[in-house]
Amino acid sequence: MTGDDRTQVVVIGGGQAGLAAGYHLRRLGVDFVILDAQSTPGGAWQHTWDSLHLFSPATYSSLPGRPMPGQAGQTYPDAGHVVDYLTDYERRYDLPVHRPVRVTGVHRDGESLRVETDSGIWRARAVLSATGTWWRPFLPAVPGRADFRGRQLHTVEYRSPRDFAGQRVIVVGGGNSGAQIAADMAYETELTWVTQRPPRFLADDIDGRALFDAATARRRALEEGRTDTGGVASLGDIVAVPPVREARDAGRLKATPMFLRLDRDGAVWADGTRAPADAVIWCTGFRPALSHLSPLSLRGVRGHIATEGTRAVDEPRVHLLGYGDWTGPASATLIGVGRPARDAARDIADILG
Repeated sequence: MTGDDRTQVVVIGGGQAGLAAGYHLRRLGVDFVILDAQSTPGGAWQHTWDSLHLFSPATYSSLPGRPMPGQAGQTYPDAGHVVDYLTDYERRYDLPVHRPVRVTGVHRDGESLRVETDSGIWRARAVLSATGTWWRPFLPAVPGRADFRGRQLHTVEYRSPRDFAGQRVIVVGGGNSGAQIAADMAYETELTWVTQRPPRFLADDIDGRALFDAATARRRALEEGRTDTGGVASLGDIVAVPPVREARDAGRLKATPMFLRLDRDGAVWADGTRAPADAVIWCTGFRPALSHLSPLSLRGVRGHIATEGTRAVDEPRVHLLGYGDWTGPASATLIGVGRPARDAARDIADILG
């Protein structure tokens, strides 16, 4: 790409959401490109920790049009299998992915949107942002965090318990990432698992299929004006995937309430209890990676972009996909992103006429 290039739609992000959008745009005959900052296919899945597995069997973890094949010996496929699937998906549908291309800003430019990148400029009539959250890890403002002398890392930097063998490790976070990484650590380290509230494990027979059904039921209830079912949050916080279940049942996955602060040597609780540590792993979630949309001034007073479905209220030429339920029920999951991707593509096609 050199100079200014033009297309009808620019999709920003080449992970699962961007590919699902590309599938539907292609079916509608729309001219588009996908700009991906990564140098290889697979989105965030190529950067996860070694033991990560899906919450659902392969057949319930598929993007539109192409069922995910099973993985030999695995009920729940691992992250490497997902990378292979996304790579094949991109190739199978001949999706026009340009990489590595980092988008630095999206600007209004008359009837077009100007997409500025580190490789040049694209002009389009619509933009679909699908950059996800992995690239913007959240760290809480815990007193004393800067004083701690040990190692600190976020979920995005964690790879294997072998890196911490024999060490005293504090894992912070009561969601799925926190539980899975704590289970990883339970056998090779002196583990302290810290959560803001007592962990809520889903029933052992519930996996991603049930979570998708719960999210879909909530969407339908809200659309029909019925009582909010609570969706996935009503079921619990942690999917009891086999490694988590095994560590829990072995008594190795016991949560401790959140500490008050850190000092040079570890964590300190309000009653003076201390836990010396060599490392703290912050499994404290993510925020949407949306800095490229800053020039459009779409964020409200709390930093949230108002949407109707996937369309930005204050700039209808911009759609957001895959950031969570506010951009479509379960849209941050493989199985859940298909429907909002289809709806976004249809809406964009209508705008284009």
